[in-house]
Amino acid sequence: MNMPARRTLIAAALAALALAAGPAAGAPPTGDMSLGDPKARVKMVEYASLSCVHCAAFNNEVFPHFKRKYIDTGKVHYTLREVLTEPANVAAAGFMTARCAGAENYFKVVDAAFRGFPEMLRTQDARANLVAAAKAGGLTEAQFVACVGDQAGFEAMQTRAGKNAQEGAIKGTPTFYFNGKKVAEAAMSLPELDAAVASAAKQAPR
Repeated sequence: MNMPARRTLIAAALAALALAAGPAAGAPPTGDMSLGDPKARVKMVEYASLSCVHCAAFNNEVFPHFKRKYIDTGKVHYTLREVLTEPANVAAAGFMTARCAGAENYFKVVDAAFRGFPEMLRTQDARANLVAAAKAGGLTEAQFVACVGDQAGFEAMQTRAGKNAQEGAIKGTPTFYFNGKKVAEAAMSLPELDAAVASAAKQAPR
């Protein structure tokens, strides 16, 4: 099955999410979501979408190694900026779910959604993937349904993603910035990331 057909089926599956449910868990965070030491000399920003196959591959195959090497050691401060690619409602639902899980669980949900991406493409069951991701972040299925059914939250998500895409001049995802400079508009390998960090570190103000 080609990608447009898959996207249509996934979008249709998400249309069934307008169900009655209990309240979501607390007020979702609204600002940038980041990992690592804010005082790190290198600031890395990734513009990504939860419906982007290349973003999923980067998250699953490269990012864990990068995180251990640079983020966990305080050398890089990483920020994820949300962008919506088609099917946009899948990406929006995923990011809304991550925010409903709270700042401390945001990246758990994002990682789980990306790790379930290959299976989602195989089964066309976006809802099952996002429910599993929600549970990885500590949400119940009822809280997930309430979260993605929140119209105000959806509109805020659209506004935030649109602003991110415009300010980052995003033509495709993932797109990477290091210390304010656009470095790549495609998934990067670990050697490419090594080079980008080294270059940004040299240019960073002391």
